[in-house]
Amino acid sequence: MPSPLFADRPVPGPAEPGTMDALITRTRRLRGDVDAVRRDTEVDDGNTLWRWQRALCDLAVRQLDQLGSHLDQLKAGRPDADGAPDRPARETSPGHDCSGPRLGRVGSGEWNLLTDEVSWSDELFLILGRDPESGPLTLDELPSLVHPDDQALLTAMVTDCLIDGKPMDGEFRIIRADGRVRVLHMMGEPILDTDGCTASMWAVLRDISALRHGEQTVRDSHDSLRREDQLARTEHRLVAELHEAVLPAWHGSSYLPRSGPGALDLAARRLPDTAHPATGGHWLDALELPCGESLLTIGELTLRGVAGASSMAMLLGALRGMAVAGIAPGALLGHLNQLLETSEQPALGSALCSRYAPETGTFSWAQAGHPAPLLFRDGTGHALTPPDGVLLGATSGAAYEQAEIQLRPGDLLVLHTDELPRGRVVELAPRIAGTRSARECAQLIVEESDRAERTDAACLMVIRIPG
Repeated sequence: MPSPLFADRPVPGPAEPGTMDALITRTRRLRGDVDAVRRDTEVDDGNTLWRWQRALCDLAVRQLDQLGSHLDQLKAGRPDADGAPDRPARETSPGHDCSGPRLGRVGSGEWNLLTDEVSWSDELFLILGRDPESGPLTLDELPSLVHPDDQALLTAMVTDCLIDGKPMDGEFRIIRADGRVRVLHMMGEPILDTDGCTASMWAVLRDISALRHGEQTVRDSHDSLRREDQLARTEHRLVAELHEAVLPAWHGSSYLPRSGPGALDLAARRLPDTAHPATGGHWLDALELPCGESLLTIGELTLRGVAGASSMAMLLGALRGMAVAGIAPGALLGHLNQLLETSEQPALGSALCSRYAPETGTFSWAQAGHPAPLLFRDGTGHALTPPDGVLLGATSGAAYEQAEIQLRPGDLLVLHTDELPRGRVVELAPRIAGTRSARECAQLIVEESDRAERTDAACLMVIRIPG
C-alpha cells in the first residue's frame, strides 16, 4: 500500500506567479490532494506509525483550510471596519513566547492502560521541554505541565477518550520548565482490545504557538484598523459640521449684494482630498459689508482635521469682524498673522483677502503667501502681480502690502488655493469667455482640475463682474 503522505496523482502545474488568485488556486488544489490521501488511507490501529501519518494528514488539511481563509482575506484587501476577527482570541500569559520549537513540529505518544507503559517520540520531549532522561509522563502526571486555566479542558478530553471512546481534538497551553508558555494542538484516539474496552490511548501533539501568535497579530491589526477607521469617520464628521457651521450658507453659486443691480455673480467649489478627507484647514468666504462693499477671502492652514477646522473657524471669525470694522485687506492680514502666531496650536497659513467696491469697480487685495487671482478678460487670462506678503504665522510683525485693480464689466476673477493647476486653468481662457455664469465657469474649471493629480484638497471661487 502506498504511503498515506503522498497522492498517486500528477502534481498540479505551476500557477501564474505573482498573483493572489494563483496562490489561492494552488492552495485549494493542494488541500484537495491532501484530503484525498486522508480519505484513501487504510489505517491499521495496531500500527503507531500509520496512526501518526493519518493524524499528520488531518493537521495538514486543517492548516490548509486556515491558509485558504487568510489568502481570501488578503485578496479582499482592507478588512471591513464593522467586521470581527474570524475566531475568538485565546489569551496567553505574559510569558507567552513565539521562539523555540518551529511551527509544525509534531510529536506523538501512547499510554498503555493495561501495562502502564508510556512511550513518547523524541519530538514530544522537545515540544514539552522535558529531558528524555527523566522519562515520559503518565496521564495522571501530564496535567502538571498544563496551564492551570486549561487543565480542566485536557482532563475532559482524556476522560471522554478513555471512557466514552471519543476522539481527541483540541488545544491547550503548557508551561515548560524554562517558563515559556506554548500552545499545543492534540489529536488522538482510544485503542480498543478484543473485548471492545480501551486498552491504550495514543495522541499526536503539535506546537502551534507561532501560528496562534500570528493569528493574534492579525486580529490586533484588524482591531487597530477598525479603531482608526472609526476615528477617521468621527473626525471627518466633526470637520464637516464645523465647516457647515462656519463657512457661508450658500452652496455652489450666489450673488453679492443679495439683491439690486450690480450684484457680483459668485460660484465656489471645494475639491476634497480623497486620501485625507478630513483636511479641515481650507476656507473661502464672501460677505456683504455694511458700507456696501463685498469681502472676498480664501485661504488654507497647515493644520489638518479637527485642529485645522477649529483654527480656521477662529481666523475666519476674526477676519469677518475686522472687515466689518472697516480694516483694509493689508492691515487685516497683519492682525491675522499676529493672531496665528500667538495661537495655542502653532501653524502656518496662506490667505488672500480682498474687497470689491461696486461704485468704482475697484478690487483691493493683499496676500499672505497665497497664489494671486487669475483675471480673465477678452478671451485671455493671466495672474495678477502680487503685492508682498509672507505666510501667516511665519514671522512676527510682518507687514502686508496692498494692491488695487480696476475691474471692467464682464471681467472674471478666479481665487484659488495652491492645488489648483493654474497653467491648465489659464489655457481655458477661450472656453471661459464662452461661459454664461460664474457657476458654469467653476464647473468647467473643476472638470479640468479633476484630470490633474492633486495631493491635497483645493478651494475655488469664481467672481464675475456684472455687465
